[in-house]
Amino acid sequence: MVFDESIDAASHCGRAALGMMERHGIPAYPDNFAVWYAFVSGRIPALSAAIDAQLRGGAPFTAEINADLFARFIAFPGNENDLAALARRLGDAIERVEDCLRDVDKGASHYGVTLEQFSGKLPCEPGDVGLPGLIRTVIDETKAMIDINRRLDRRLSQSSGEVARLREDMDALRREATRDHLTGLANRKMFDSGLIAATRAADQDGRPLSLMMVDIDHFKRFNDTHGHVLGDQVLKLVARSLAEGIDGDALAARYGGEEFAVILPGVAFSTAHALADRVRAAVANRVITNRRTGQALGQVTLSVGIAQYMPGEERPATLVQRADEALYLAKREGRNRVRGDHPSGDES
Repeated sequence: MVFDESIDAASHCGRAALGMMERHGIPAYPDNFAVWYAFVSGRIPALSAAIDAQLRGGAPFTAEINADLFARFIAFPGNENDLAALARRLGDAIERVEDCLRDVDKGASHYGVTLEQFSGKLPCEPGDVGLPGLIRTVIDETKAMIDINRRLDRRLSQSSGEVARLREDMDALRREATRDHLTGLANRKMFDSGLIAATRAADQDGRPLSLMMVDIDHFKRFNDTHGHVLGDQVLKLVARSLAEGIDGDALAARYGGEEFAVILPGVAFSTAHALADRVRAAVANRVITNRRTGQALGQVTLSVGIAQYMPGEERPATLVQRADEALYLAKREGRNRVRGDHPSGDES
């Protein structure tokens, strides 16, 4: 983050952050202080929403929660050494291109001077004995210019290849920073920023916005019974079902553990409800099989909560909370079902 507060404002934020940390029993470690300073200063809306939700829930800020907040919102979500190396490589590639352009500029300038000199020395009489020497000079300079251009072409080709490889590496880093490694869906950080952007867009253009919160029923029991390898297989299955069930601007994310979330811009409540039920049915109709042994392990079901954004809603976290409440209702009613917080106030 870039800090630009005045000394007085920074001192106020620092004191307020330390005071809140003390009230909630949070050690004043540098990482924790960075989180709460950002919260007090309001620099990161998604961080503020996450802390507000935690405060409303009344649960303590454990070391794990503090570390998660720092990792999600403060720390760079990738490998800083990799990024620094890429920056150096990009700088080297740009420098090589600039060298090439300087060389060709020198060659072109020299060639232009030679032609000017040649035109000034060109004799009036065609039979003048100095003409062959002048022509030879121009031919030599033309050959030299051709050689310069050939070398430039080779060097530019090499630099273009390096830039293309750098672009691929940067894309890979970007994917690593925004994608869940196991499922390939968006990670929690990308979900948080995506939801903020989606709610702002909904406020501006008046289009509907729905949110799905999805949880795998009895996942811990499945994981404990069959092991993490098969548990990961189930997570991938659900992620694939979600990805295949959406299109357009929708964003599917792994929200945490066995919970997923889907942002549905431009999608009204009834359409989101129908989509969620199709995904739920698709997963429930699959039989989980141990690929190594061929043994059928039974079915996995989903509970889904739906909520539609209300224009001007105070925080995106409120939309998440309403979808979560609908999800818990689906759990309480027996799981393997979709429940929603309808914008009219009627649950369905």
